[in-house]
Amino acid sequence: MRTQVLIVGAGPSGLLLGQLLHRHGIDTVIVERQSGEHVLSRIRAGVLEQGTADLMDEAGVGARMHAEGLVHDGFALTVDGVRHRVDLRALASGKTVLVYGQTEVTRDLMAARAAEGLTTLYEAADVRIEGFDGTVGPGGPGGAGGTGGTDGTGGTGGTSGTSGTSGTSGTSGRLPRATCTVNGEAVEIQADFIAGCDGFHGVCRASVPAGAISVFEKVYPFGWLGLLSDTPPVSHELIYTRHARGFSLCSMRSATRSRYYLQVPAGERVEDWSDARFWDELRARLDPEAAAALVTGPSLEKSIAPLRSFVAEPMRFGRLFLAGDAAHIVPPTGAKGLNLAASDVRYLSQAFIEHYRERSDAGLDHYSARCLARVWKAERFSWWLTSLMHNFDQEPAFQARLQAAELDYVLGSDAARRVLAENYVGLPL
Repeated sequence: MRTQVLIVGAGPSGLLLGQLLHRHGIDTVIVERQSGEHVLSRIRAGVLEQGTADLMDEAGVGARMHAEGLVHDGFALTVDGVRHRVDLRALASGKTVLVYGQTEVTRDLMAARAAEGLTTLYEAADVRIEGFDGTVGPGGPGGAGGTGGTDGTGGTGGTSGTSGTSGTSGTSGRLPRATCTVNGEAVEIQADFIAGCDGFHGVCRASVPAGAISVFEKVYPFGWLGLLSDTPPVSHELIYTRHARGFSLCSMRSATRSRYYLQVPAGERVEDWSDARFWDELRARLDPEAAAALVTGPSLEKSIAPLRSFVAEPMRFGRLFLAGDAAHIVPPTGAKGLNLAASDVRYLSQAFIEHYRERSDAGLDHYSARCLARVWKAERFSWWLTSLMHNFDQEPAFQARLQAAELDYVLGSDAARRVLAENYVGLPL
């Protein structure tokens, strides 16, 4: 196959990038090692910043999000059994967030890509990438090319098994390429560029020579045990709780589907947590009003997510560009993971559009620096909120006193709440 941008990974970042580029006439092929059903089964984030919602609109897939998503103009911090509301709209210049599950974001993007007949190769085994360390020349408008079928069998204007022939980007040297096996057959895809949207454990970052990349990481001594249930939320807004027994979060996906989390020690096994044990522990950590409002029911899904802060620098290596979890991970406390991936996609889509339509590589050249400036601010916020609201039993008593003082300051200072609110709704892109 021959395409302009090869996207590795069919999660929300890869699908969003593909949709944005398609709307500007740029040809893409997406390769995903899992099945589409597996991708949709992943239970992830549910709080969208305004910038992420705007990007969904730009991609032409925002209609259901606006119809079913829940606008939140505040959230609560509960400390020592007392709930304190953070008014986002008042503190962050009228900005809000939108509760809409990452699974639904992915579903909307999948449907749009399928409707356009764009090529996505699911269940691609043994994916390998190479040739991405060449130089890049000035781009130009790509050829019209054919539209490939969603199963890689070829669509209008392309030969069987291709996505159509695209115009070259002015690259020199050998083209980047990926090889994989799909339905037992060997496939090779040549491209002008590769976008690594394949997550923390993906092949793209792992393909970068060790000496070309720097890694910064902090692993936390606990994880989040999450439970999804078809029960009404305890509150119409999220509740973050600091408790002697550990952190908890009351979240939601809709007015009838709730998502709850408990801080648990690293190494805890989800098999050791029955639904009854989870509900009892959650109720014990909530304030009296939330505990009384808690409606329990059978879990639809339970899982434990380890918490880490991780950044890989740079995010560009020749004609390979990393985006989302392939380049950075944040603790989920600040609801930044999906939103950071979306901001990467925004910068990267703009850079590709400039390359092909304006013959300018300025966006490509500055991609990594632009992303990392925002990434590190989000890393700082997520680390800070995690440190503020979780128990660190292994820390000395001095640290516990500092944490208590910090909480007291945040809850009692309008200026501190404003900083919290501005970061929560998302810093400017």
